[in-house]
Amino acid sequence: MDFPSSLPPSLFTTGPLGLSDVPDVSFMCSWRDALTLPESLPQGSENAAPHVAKGLLWEPGTPGPLPLLPPGPDPWDPGVTAQDLLFRGGYQFRRQPQAVLDVTEQLSRFLWDHGDIAFAPLGKLMLENFKLEGARSRSKKKTVVSVKRLLQDLGGHQPWGCPWAYLSHRQRRFSILGGPILSTSVASLLGELLHEELALRWEQLLLDAAFTGGALAWVPGRTPRAGQLVYPAGGALDRLYFQKVNLTPGSEPRVLGGPGHIRLRGPVRQVVTRTVQGEALLAVRSDYHCALWKVSKQGQPAPLQVWQVEKGATGISLSPHLPGELAICSRSGAICLWTPQDGLQQIYKDPETLVFRDPSPWRWADFTAHPRVLTVGDRTGVKMVDTQGPPGCGLLLFRGGAEASCQKGERVLLTQYLGECGPECLHSTLHLICTQFSLYLVDERLPLVPLLKWNHGLPSAPLLARLLPPPRTGLPRPLLLAGQGGELQLLHLAGEGASTPRLAGPPQSLPSRSDSLSAFPLLEPKSQWRLRERLTAPAIGLAAAIPPSAATPVLSLFQLSAAGDVFHQRLHLRADPGPDSPAPTAASWTPQATASCSQWLKALLEVPPAPPVWAAPTFSHRRLLGCFEPQKAEGKAPEGLRAAMAKGRLLQPRDLGLLPTEERAPAPEPGPEDELSERLEAAWEGQAAAWWERRRGSSSGPSKQPKRHKRRTQLSSTFSSLSGRLDLSDAASPPPSPERTLPEARPQPPVTPPSQESTQELWARGVPSERQQTLRDYMAELPLRGDAPGAASVLSSQASSVQATPSRQRAAVRSGSQPRWKKPRMGF
Repeated sequence: MDFPSSLPPSLFTTGPLGLSDVPDVSFMCSWRDALTLPESLPQGSENAAPHVAKGLLWEPGTPGPLPLLPPGPDPWDPGVTAQDLLFRGGYQFRRQPQAVLDVTEQLSRFLWDHGDIAFAPLGKLMLENFKLEGARSRSKKKTVVSVKRLLQDLGGHQPWGCPWAYLSHRQRRFSILGGPILSTSVASLLGELLHEELALRWEQLLLDAAFTGGALAWVPGRTPRAGQLVYPAGGALDRLYFQKVNLTPGSEPRVLGGPGHIRLRGPVRQVVTRTVQGEALLAVRSDYHCALWKVSKQGQPAPLQVWQVEKGATGISLSPHLPGELAICSRSGAICLWTPQDGLQQIYKDPETLVFRDPSPWRWADFTAHPRVLTVGDRTGVKMVDTQGPPGCGLLLFRGGAEASCQKGERVLLTQYLGECGPECLHSTLHLICTQFSLYLVDERLPLVPLLKWNHGLPSAPLLARLLPPPRTGLPRPLLLAGQGGELQLLHLAGEGASTPRLAGPPQSLPSRSDSLSAFPLLEPKSQWRLRERLTAPAIGLAAAIPPSAATPVLSLFQLSAAGDVFHQRLHLRADPGPDSPAPTAASWTPQATASCSQWLKALLEVPPAPPVWAAPTFSHRRLLGCFEPQKAEGKAPEGLRAAMAKGRLLQPRDLGLLPTEERAPAPEPGPEDELSERLEAAWEGQAAAWWERRRGSSSGPSKQPKRHKRRTQLSSTFSSLSGRLDLSDAASPPPSPERTLPEARPQPPVTPPSQESTQELWARGVPSERQQTLRDYMAELPLRGDAPGAASVLSSQASSVQATPSRQRAAVRSGSQPRWKKPRMGF
């Protein structure tokens, strides 16, 4: 290992770490307490640092990333959110808002959904107080409750606030018997377990460490511009996909064919790839399994080894020195090293944290500049461990405390080794340490005190980091940071040779997936909310590649969301923009970009939504008592209703088996002697004059007056209320004829009436004034035209019927041949 000559050699010893006779200087809080840093060298010196651009800017081609692959066919369930766990109300006496877990609501949901688990043991204890058979019991004990009747009462029980809500005597007796047991046992036992589970879920919402390191990797191919993306997909993220991609300098990345995939036994949490001595290796971590593949030059993966981790795996790392070496971390605090020669062996185990007590079981391991020295990290710090030394030896590399000027509650989230072999690489002893507040660069030769500290300002936890090669000779190396919420930060690290590592230029914020919402068409609220939820899914993978180009360097950035969606974006480098250089133009959406987003959205809307996690509770006693047979619903209505509710759409008539709305049901055919129906039907069709002529012709022959049948049509029943005044009674009466009408209502030659008002005056004579408006409204609904032949005769006949009605009624009253006329309803 090469060290700068200006550093005192007494600080670096031989042998295992922590077992040297030289006094430990790790307790010192500053370098100047132990050594003097080298002075800055002049610009003309051979060891001077290369010129670093003061301002580097990567311009995105679009305002946001674009979808690279179509969405998967499986629905995505976002899982439990903060609104599901928090108490919706608030305490009035609290001065500051505070998140309160709603244990009461979660406990009630648990009792509804898993009542067999919650109440089965208590039911066995209370078996002597229940009668399960359906027959009546002759026992007069008031401490025995019939389960059949109780379930029947509960099946019809309404919630409080309903006007029909009531409690039967069985329910009241059951509450008296089971109140002391249910209130103490269920609430105390299940309440403690549920509160523990809610606290764990709340911690996972704040920080989900399952995808630390990222589940997206870029495997280089035969050419520098070809490669393949390795990522998980599917509803459970249990399928590992291999998608070949070609990076073209002048256009968007081109997908080559369909992806191949491997089905795994659990969800993929981390994907790591590394090329050592020309051999590409791929390591995958699941919850309880880890696997290693060797990728050929053609891109075909070949499995090498699979491991099972009983306590759960938290991290996996590949060695940059020897091909095939692998480090695996467990939740129990054990670190194991696998080599092709020696197999799997445990090199470190400590269930306690390094610096102070922290309940998190998260552990992490990575390699260092020495092939047999590894770093072991937890939430409190990072330690260097010698694999060939005795157990327990090691040296703290980073401590969450005053040495690094850490804030209160600051915890380690990610550690990564940045040293790589190459002509333009950084120091081979540098390590990156990320917390929820800051970013640290630590040199393993100078432990505890960071070389660089920078407050990243990301709103979510930075769990993904990628160090890229320099885009050109002499330029700093880009460092990508991604938060759990999808936020991106781009930094530039400089400091080759003996110079101190530093940031070159200001950090740059890159667009996230949520910034691409404006490229999609506007949708209805439900679909728009689904699209927004998909774009704001947590980030679980980050990959980048800079293909060699003679022109402007191009950075191809790939992102993976928890829903399994892969997005990409291209960024062009503007090196050393001076004050006189033109300002960068604002990126805009191209027609190709909007078309790609529309096509992706169309495929997304075809995917069925995930089923709800919680449904309304229902009582089901048929599962407990076999004497009841399930009632089978007849017809198509229940099935159509369930299908419409499952799809979330409106209920259509075809779902209920009804006739289509555009096809009107045929009216019932009138009887042969239903004069009123024939007359109204002819008037509705505009053929009243022809009907009257037919009636005149039939009345001139041998007339036989049959008794009218009772009118049963829907149309005649509408005007049945007019029977009392318009001679439409059920009594047999001959059709009106010219011979039997009054002189003023005799038919005249057809003359075109001058106006509708004058025509109405003819038939309105002799009608009481309070009834004339009703008759006018009725006549206005008839589609009669004044120029039609026979119109005047029809109006005259109607007027004659109206005027003849009072005389007939008076004659009937005098003769007594007809019953007394009753006052009609509805005011007619």
